[in-house]
Order: sequence, then structure tokens, then C-alpha cells
Amino acid sequence: MILTRLFADLEATPLGTAVRESTWLFPTIETLHVLSITLVVGTIMIVDLRLINVTSRHRAVSELMRETLPWTWTAFVCAVITGSMLFSSSAVKYSGNGPFECKMLLLLAAGINMAVFHLGTYRTVAGWDREVTTPTGARIAGGLSLAIWVTVVALGRWIGFTTN
Repeated sequence: MILTRLFADLEATPLGTAVRESTWLFPTIETLHVLSITLVVGTIMIVDLRLINVTSRHRAVSELMRETLPWTWTAFVCAVITGSMLFSSSAVKYSGNGPFECKMLLLLAAGINMAVFHLGTYRTVAGWDREVTTPTGARIAGGLSLAIWVTVVALGRWIGFTTN
């Protein structure tokens, strides 16, 4: 299969080999990955909890997003880079791992959820920005986002227990 060959070639790169064979490189990258994901999920949860009317109810949604999203995107880029480095160490094994595949699909779902929210409900934020109760679309997007990200974290942890 073409993907299997591509993943095998990725494993054979100097980076993939170094991460796989080094005593300290994999755990160091993994630590940076976990820290990055923690910041991604934490900042997203700040916004999501506001969208579902649990916290920060007297703060403008746009203000909260303006303050958190730069941190979210910076941490997300770090998580993608470190995750890619980890993946390169055993790409064939990870590509056939159920929790890994589910995690990747949920990351796609998180992106779609965010795009739908920004292209839909968020376009009318001026009308509800400072309201204590957010519109139904915002609550759905926030709740779905929370569920997706908690599951992404759980699956990420599960990957470590299902690969040998």
C-alpha cells in the first residue's frame, strides 16, 4: 500500500530514526507535546466554558477569544510539530493504531466545529457578545468542542497503552 510505504520512508528519515533510537529524545519531545496540548485544551476550555454559560459570564466572548486564541494557536503549532516528530519515529505502527486514528479524526472534527462556529454563530457576536446567556449555536459549538477535546486527550493517552 502506498501509505504504508510512505510511512515506512518517514520512519527511515534521520529524524524518525533519531527520535526512535535516542534514549532521551522521544520522552523530551513527548513532554513538550503534552505541555502544548495542555495549553491548547486549557485555552479552548476557557472559551468553551464561556460559550456554554458556565464561567466568565460577564466577560465579552470576543474579548476572551482575543486574549486566548494567540496562545491556543501558538501551542497548537507546537503540538503539531512535536506530534509529527513523535509520529515519525513509528509511523507505520501509529497509522494502524485505532486510538491514534480516532484522535486524528476528532482533530478534524474539532477543526470543522470551529469553522462552522466562526462562519455561522460567531458572525453575529456583536449582538450577543456581552450577554450572560449565549445563543444556542454558541452553546452547541462550545459543548461539542469540550467533548471533542476531552476525548482527544483521552485517546492521546490511550495510544501509549496500545502500541508496543
